[in-house]
Amino acid sequence: MVSLAATFGRGAMTNHWRDIRHADLILINGANPAEAHPVGFRWMMRAKLERGAKMIHTDPRFTRTSAVSDHHVRIRTGTDVAFFGGLINYVLQNELYHKEYVDWATNAGHVVSADYAFTDGLFNGFNAQTSAYNTAAWAYETDGGFAKVDPANPRSVLNLMREHYKRYTPEMVERITGIPREQFLEVAKLVGETGRPDKVMTIVYAVGLTHHTTGVQLIRSAALLQLLLGNMGRPGGGMNAERGHANIQGNTDHAISWEILPGYLRIPAPGQKNLADYLAASATRKLRPNSVNFFGENYRKFMVSLLKAWYGDAATPANEFAFDYLPKPAANSSWISIFDQALRGKMEGLILSGMTATSIGPDSNQVLQALSNLKWLCVMDPFNTTSSEFWKAPGIDAASVQTEVFMLPATHWIEKDGSFTNSGRWVQWKEQVLPPEGEARHDHWLLAELFDRVKQLYAQQGGKFPDALKALTMPYRDARRPELDEIAQEINGKSLTTGKRLDTFAALLDDGTTTAGDWIYTGHYPETGNLAKRRAGIADPAKNDPTGMGFYPNWAWSWPLNRRVMYNRASADTQGRPWDPKRVGIAWDAAANKWVGDVPDYPATAAPGPTAPLPFIMTAEGTGRLFSNGVADGPFPEHYEPVESPVDNPLHPNVSTTPAAFRYDEKAGRGNRFGTAREFPYVATSYRLTEHEHYVTQNVEHLVQLQPEAFVEVPAELAREKGIVNGDHVRVSSKRGKLEVRAVVTSRLGALMIDGKKVYQIGIPIHWGFVGINTGQHWLANALTPFVGDASSRTPEFKSFLVNLEKI
Repeated sequence: MVSLAATFGRGAMTNHWRDIRHADLILINGANPAEAHPVGFRWMMRAKLERGAKMIHTDPRFTRTSAVSDHHVRIRTGTDVAFFGGLINYVLQNELYHKEYVDWATNAGHVVSADYAFTDGLFNGFNAQTSAYNTAAWAYETDGGFAKVDPANPRSVLNLMREHYKRYTPEMVERITGIPREQFLEVAKLVGETGRPDKVMTIVYAVGLTHHTTGVQLIRSAALLQLLLGNMGRPGGGMNAERGHANIQGNTDHAISWEILPGYLRIPAPGQKNLADYLAASATRKLRPNSVNFFGENYRKFMVSLLKAWYGDAATPANEFAFDYLPKPAANSSWISIFDQALRGKMEGLILSGMTATSIGPDSNQVLQALSNLKWLCVMDPFNTTSSEFWKAPGIDAASVQTEVFMLPATHWIEKDGSFTNSGRWVQWKEQVLPPEGEARHDHWLLAELFDRVKQLYAQQGGKFPDALKALTMPYRDARRPELDEIAQEINGKSLTTGKRLDTFAALLDDGTTTAGDWIYTGHYPETGNLAKRRAGIADPAKNDPTGMGFYPNWAWSWPLNRRVMYNRASADTQGRPWDPKRVGIAWDAAANKWVGDVPDYPATAAPGPTAPLPFIMTAEGTGRLFSNGVADGPFPEHYEPVESPVDNPLHPNVSTTPAAFRYDEKAGRGNRFGTAREFPYVATSYRLTEHEHYVTQNVEHLVQLQPEAFVEVPAELAREKGIVNGDHVRVSSKRGKLEVRAVVTSRLGALMIDGKKVYQIGIPIHWGFVGINTGQHWLANALTPFVGDASSRTPEFKSFLVNLEKI
């Protein structure tokens, strides 16, 4: 989310699964869609079979995705910045980038401030005491209040980019990633061809890029490559993130992340006393005269409409629409930070809903200790989990655990209706399949009743600052049992003047006369009905897909405003003509005086021309950002080694790992829990299997029969060295814990030469634990992973860490 928002203005999959069939080249990094997303993978196969598209799979393991790819590129996990950096350098050095697109649709010509510097692995603005950058130090030179544009200036973004990436030669890529020079150049040639207007590449990724201490920059480096090649906004192009669950995108949209409010509005910060303070820190200002700057210009409307949805009549102009009622946290409250606070003894209780901390948090042994430090723990889940029964974990002395655990049986998603928002931003309504069993209740009912009881306690007993609780509206037929249909209508928003639900977020106002529970979803449930229920699809393609591009505008609803490809103004040139007439995203219809095709991500009647608005309406520049201060660890992506690495960084060994990664143990004064290559000589990575859905399916008998027992994959060459044969019991250990499981000896993994050193990688599926069917030999994969977070998002390092391997 962070990387794409910093680059394009929004953090979401830019196209859609079915749009991948329009690609000429499919570059898959950090993903295994054939096994992890088998239904969506058919669109990649359609591209291969119908268009003759090439597929490149860059992955440490040879998987079923690799088996149908034209090239499997074995890479050392965590080094994708070097891989993409090498491709960026190849494209720039050989002038293969889409020049017209780059000049018009990116910030390539913006002049960067003279203060900018990058020396020996450090960007300017780094504070050694706080281990953090001042991102405001990465700024443009201004002229009359706007960013100065001069492509010939030595400090133009493109010239700085050439300088930054010239170090990423094919030889350096090989030293860092282990990809042989010849194979890298073969891939680079295919990638470089997609800088032509009649060619387009899509990049597909998943948590194999996300789950790193440099995850934001791994993804952003791929996004930069796509901007250079002119592949953003185009059918068959884009940056397409595969989500791990059917509603991960919807969770993010509705602010499951601690630092945002619904619709990606920032949560207020300490010192912001009113809306003006908040907007000054949150809403962007135009950096080009013809930038739309849509988010920044409308930020107040979206925020005020949200406050009116939450606080109703209590939100008035006189009290800044109840802005004071919002929390203004001073500290980070991301996932690892929660358990860090519990480890420090600074947290009394915790509610877990639909996720099990013990299995999905890094360094499971520390998470187990954190849960043991709590006074109480409440788990809302359809099944017992490794958190609701954490005291049963191997090595835990149950008698010493004082935590009181409450298990509230919640319904599974098949037991309720509601909407899912899939990877491609399609909001689709589902029906209840089964009624709830036993005492199970919907999780939103549990939370609604909990809120109501707390509110009653405040009324009876008093307490600090009760106003925010008392004012919060619950405008449902039954405030303790709201229907998801009612909540969907509230999310859509309405006019308080007419009482009617709104068709578009363009109708939202900042005077308190409109509401919206999430502005990007305004229009999905207008007065005409719930558009997420629409199902006009392939039964009649001629009628339901008039463009022939697979947009199917009357199947469900896609945010924003039912747009199927984001940033689609960039699919046409400055005159409004599609770059490729055979793959039309939108096009300017002069006779009709409007853009036609997909719903335009652009003012619908803004005619093309020299004074027309720039194409990326969500950024202050109006362009995609090759240079950005929207991330915490550098305006250009740079390769840093994982916190645990078998080698020093060949680019700058004195700053081998990213200096901005958040090292929780160090910050808290706890002992160092990082291992060295001398103790733990092998690189490990984690992944999923087709047969299981994370941990919940350990309760499903047939799936347990398909994958009954935990195992690790061991490269055949390493197994021979260790005397390990298929089925042997082995111990895999890190600085933090161990697994004792069976070995699967395989050629799917192989040795790599990294800077002259042979490096082995071991594969660890994640799905097992000590709760479920056949628990006897089940272990927690995250007993091995380090307690460290990405600089921007605090995402844990699940994909690259050091282990030792022994035969038991």
